[in-house]
Amino acid sequence: GYSVLMAETSTKDPGFGERVEGIDIPVVNERAVRASAGVLFLLGLLAVNYAFYTGDFQPVRGFGFLFMVDMGIRIGLDHRFAPTMVLGALIVRRQRPEWVGARQKLLAWSLGFGMAFIACLGMGFLGIQNEYMLLFCSFCLALMFLEAAFGICVGCELHRMFAKTPPQLCPGDVCSYSPPTRRSLFRSSPTAGP
Repeated sequence: GYSVLMAETSTKDPGFGERVEGIDIPVVNERAVRASAGVLFLLGLLAVNYAFYTGDFQPVRGFGFLFMVDMGIRIGLDHRFAPTMVLGALIVRRQRPEWVGARQKLLAWSLGFGMAFIACLGMGFLGIQNEYMLLFCSFCLALMFLEAAFGICVGCELHRMFAKTPPQLCPGDVCSYSPPTRRSLFRSSPTAGP
């Protein structure tokens, strides 16, 4: 299970991510990341729906705090110790890890931490109207859904657009993959006839 995943990694990078034999940059397991995003999305969706239908925002506040702590552990301590990352790694333990660059995930998780902090601050100390915070939380859920369902990491895309050095080992190989044209997308071969 999770110990097998840990055994496949050698020394932990002193900055962020894991060192895996044969890969010269720090990485994270994209399969575990997507599974953890799915877990967070499900919990957040339940909390937002409960708040929407009952008017009780306590579960949303609890979820916002859990999300902030989870992201804080990922960026401040070690992503492998974040509760949803542990659960995600257990869920996908029988799948071959898909190693992606850790630098872009650091930006994505920092963005998530910042959004969770804003949500907690807005619902707590600032007392922003609950309906506005519900919209903000729904936007956050949409970003998690993109990650879990489609493997689209918005923070990674921002890193790709604005980083001084191009990212390596992007999820779905979007850093180096050239997608087919729209016309050849549904053909079995790009060279097939009309």
